[in-house]
Amino acid sequence: MHFHEREAASEEGRKGPGGPTPRQLPSDVSGFVNRTEELDRLNAVLVGADGDPLVISVCVIAGTAGVGKTSLALRWAHQVRDRFPDGQLYVNLRGYDPGEPVAARDALHRFLTALGVPAGSVPQDLDAAAAQYRSLLADRRFLVVLDNAATVGQVRPLLPGSGQCLAVVTSRSMLSGLVVRDGARRVTLGTLPQPEAVALLRAVTAGYRPEDDLDKLTELAGLCARLPLALRIAAERAASHPHMRLDDLIADLRDESALWDALSTGDDEEAEAVRTVFAWSYRALPDRAARLFRLLGLHPGPEFGLYAAAALAQMTPARTRQLLDSLVGAHLVEQIAPDRYQFHDLLRAYATDQAQHEEPEESRAAALGRVLEWYLHTADAAQGWLSPAEERLTLTPPGEGVRPLAFADYDAAVDWSERENANLLRAVRSAVDAGDDRLAWQLSAVLWWAQSPSAPVAEWLEAGRVGLAAARRSGEGRAEGLLLTGLGMGHTRINELAESLECHRRAREIWRESGDRLGEAHSLNLMGLIHLRRRQLADAALHFEQAIEVFRAQRSEHWEATTLSNLAGTHYRAGRLPEARAAVEQALAAHRALGNQRGEGNVLRILSDLERERGEPEKALKSAQAALDIALGLRDQRLEGFWLLTLADAQGAEGRFEEALVSAQRSAMLHRRLGDRSREALAWQGAGAAFGACERHAEAADFHRRAVSVHRELGDGWHEALALESLGVELLSAESLVSGEARSSAESRAAALEHWAGALELLGEYDDPRAAAVRERIEGRVARAR
Repeated sequence: MHFHEREAASEEGRKGPGGPTPRQLPSDVSGFVNRTEELDRLNAVLVGADGDPLVISVCVIAGTAGVGKTSLALRWAHQVRDRFPDGQLYVNLRGYDPGEPVAARDALHRFLTALGVPAGSVPQDLDAAAAQYRSLLADRRFLVVLDNAATVGQVRPLLPGSGQCLAVVTSRSMLSGLVVRDGARRVTLGTLPQPEAVALLRAVTAGYRPEDDLDKLTELAGLCARLPLALRIAAERAASHPHMRLDDLIADLRDESALWDALSTGDDEEAEAVRTVFAWSYRALPDRAARLFRLLGLHPGPEFGLYAAAALAQMTPARTRQLLDSLVGAHLVEQIAPDRYQFHDLLRAYATDQAQHEEPEESRAAALGRVLEWYLHTADAAQGWLSPAEERLTLTPPGEGVRPLAFADYDAAVDWSERENANLLRAVRSAVDAGDDRLAWQLSAVLWWAQSPSAPVAEWLEAGRVGLAAARRSGEGRAEGLLLTGLGMGHTRINELAESLECHRRAREIWRESGDRLGEAHSLNLMGLIHLRRRQLADAALHFEQAIEVFRAQRSEHWEATTLSNLAGTHYRAGRLPEARAAVEQALAAHRALGNQRGEGNVLRILSDLERERGEPEKALKSAQAALDIALGLRDQRLEGFWLLTLADAQGAEGRFEEALVSAQRSAMLHRRLGDRSREALAWQGAGAAFGACERHAEAADFHRRAVSVHRELGDGWHEALALESLGVELLSAESLVSGEARSSAESRAAALEHWAGALELLGEYDDPRAAAVRERIEGRVARAR
């Protein structure tokens, strides 16, 4: 068993003068007919769109399920997209999907990356992400389509703030809050009038069968409740059977309708009509295609890939692709990318229902087990690239029909992990719901090491807790230790240090009871890192030294070098620079010999700090840049964010203050997205230092003030003291305007002295050489100011 705390922190289209120009609209709807009145009402919204601010900036298309809201929105969006030259953004919010809807934060992440924001720079905080989104759209002309929204809360963070942008929202709800508060124009969509419903049937069947009798088409339209979704499915079936009389198709549909009438309450005639058409089309499928359709209803998420579908159906990928093509042709499944598919929410619910009624329980359990095993083994293969130093779980071989993916390289594994992250998280819950605790804890444990390097840890924590409960129910002590370790590391990354320490203590007890010396050493190392974050340097060094001793005895060179790096960092923070230098040289040589890039980058970070303090700014900058290059190559935004702090310090030492400001600000954005408020505050301090060096003292003071507030809230006395020292310096340097308030020189001096007094009080609990040096420096400032 190996653990390692890695210390650290759509289509984009062409590039326009204001940034990327996303072109995210799905393709226009083929065979779209009529809706002339509704299109005219939408066109009326565009008053002012030729350059002047729009009178209406939000438009809601509301109507029942299957009524064609998305089709209308896309048809109109394609007609007017040239009026919005800066681009179009689109997201399916899945507000009525049987699974979890798309959260506003996730939708913002997609939009911001399409707008040119690096994925790791997207703030995790919803309000911050929404503010960044509005800023990027300000003074630009964008069309934003928010499809299938359930609530106002899901939509409002995604609304542009600019009067030159237009948001089009589709929903089954009236979304009255958008009308009342945001001035939205609502277009309510009813079922198609009879002539338009018949026209749609003719449009889809044209060229595939002789022209059908108007009365028969009218009857067919009535059986479909004149709902476009049902009409298209019915027309597709008619088109695919050109020699079958429409009378016979109608008779089949009437028989299906009679069955649904017997089973339904009659409270929602339109919904019953849609389900009738679904059933009619579904029962016309060949047996294998029908079985694949209903088994896909068991998939953990609404979006799935070819190989996951193949595992569900226990078929070859080639045969599965053929059947999926049949389902796409019948409008029962939508293809969204090569070998990638999704359900309409109504169809997913119908597929799930059919699986419950037509598949024996044993068959359902086996199919779900296969797809969960596929995710487990493929995630395990991804772990081999993403976390190669971590010991892999001993998994039972995949069953028949389960063909896990293999990855050609690191980037391929990261791509898969990013694409499947939501499905993997859902897979853990699906395993628990199915009563399979073994799969639940294994999926949770493997996902910890196989998740994308830049995935926000908060997304995994719930899966980790679910997996831990499953491990305990299974009586799997080792699994419990593994998951406690993952949870401990996750809590550390979001500054929940007390919870983290408790997890590692409980894990250490498990390793000790089982005689797992390596496991105990890993817990010691991770506990040491918590003490290091709290600046309990003596405790941190003791834990690292104990862990190193065990790793050395167990001939675990990788982890000996990793823990030695942590010890080097502890010596540096204490101001014991000769000891830090010796440990850095030893650890760097070991990591390079082992080919451990992460370890090498972390040591280079410490080396850069040492070189900077030794008065070698050029070397410090070179070491910091080399560390950052490693993080970028690994696509690890957490490492990038942390190591950017060191790069900013090195750039400042070289006098490159503007570059230092850019590095600090990017670090702050990364850590906000990742939920690490402590390191975000450190980045603010770096930005404050850069602003101060550029003689922008009021701005510098504001950044230091923000850092003080967060460090105080987190109980980080050391960094609060450093921020208070810097705040006092900037107040004295500004002597004019601070946060817009005029102050005299005497007032600034008094404020600075107050902050320095607070810093000295906080520093009283630290007795290491660096703390003594900082106290002496601040006392000197106090003496000079008086």
